[in-house]
Amino acid sequence: MQSPKKFRQDKPGFYPDQSIYAAFACAEFGLEFRDLDGGSGLLFSVASRDRSLHFGAGRCAWYPQNNATAATLASDKYFTNKILQQAGMPVIGGEYFFLHDRHRAHRPAGHERDDALAHFRALRASAFVKPLTGSRGDFAQAVHGEAAFIRYLDEVATYYDSVLVQPIIDGAEYRIFLLDDDALFCARKHSPFVRGDGVHTLRELLSAHNDALRARGLSPAAPGDGDPSLDAVLAKGEQRDIPGRMNLSAGGTMVLEAPPSAKVVALARAATRALGLRVGAVDLFAGIGGDPDAMTIIEVNSNPSIRLLEQSDRGDLILKIWHHTFSAMGLL
Repeated sequence: MQSPKKFRQDKPGFYPDQSIYAAFACAEFGLEFRDLDGGSGLLFSVASRDRSLHFGAGRCAWYPQNNATAATLASDKYFTNKILQQAGMPVIGGEYFFLHDRHRAHRPAGHERDDALAHFRALRASAFVKPLTGSRGDFAQAVHGEAAFIRYLDEVATYYDSVLVQPIIDGAEYRIFLLDDDALFCARKHSPFVRGDGVHTLRELLSAHNDALRARGLSPAAPGDGDPSLDAVLAKGEQRDIPGRMNLSAGGTMVLEAPPSAKVVALARAATRALGLRVGAVDLFAGIGGDPDAMTIIEVNSNPSIRLLEQSDRGDLILKIWHHTFSAMGLL
């Protein structure tokens, strides 16, 4: 078996992961991969002897074995919560609110910006807030205080039309990746961090971290500008966690490890079944409040990234995912 890294060689930095992994899988399974967009990787085809299928990277749906309805419902975090709650599963819950007046005639009352502030106050002015249909951890963060909440809504409104406001939950965060009922892998999520060099202040290190996020089209980590501790210089090699979102794309780390319990896997499996997904990644908290049996679903991803598998040298699992895709679509 070749390595996916070989297929990343000589590709520009923007070349999509999904296209690299598709080319890798095609080479292993004897299928033809064709880039159809002048080398961008955003549009490609995969062909067998008697059939050809088009795929898209970027913001396209990566897993065509998921039907469009199931994938669309999963992309809306509020709808996902309601479906899973109706099925009797533990979810964080939350309420959604719109940030613009456009289309106001097409929605019920109680979901406007003023309603968002009232709901935030009911949560004692501390909540975890994220775009309703966002991804990659963009603008997903804990917000404390009314002034900070208003600033957050103003900033998010430039890029999104709605947000989900949820209570803050503390627990160990995991991702369970499923193919049908097969829990293919479990990963523990950890916070992003900056590493000291003995020269630059924590504020400067955070600024460089945020510049890298902006370059990838992601919101910066909250800097805490008024915090004097940010002027400290970290010793060389010393790490400082950046609390909040743990997404790999936002600088977090993920480590493949065994699931914390069989109950966690069963809950993840039930969640993808309830949504009708054949491929999905369930993010959840386990061990909430120190109780090993306390768990709740954060969200379900119908278009999950698998870069972690390349970073972990698990090309075999990348191939298993693509074999499932190619088989489901009649290419194998």
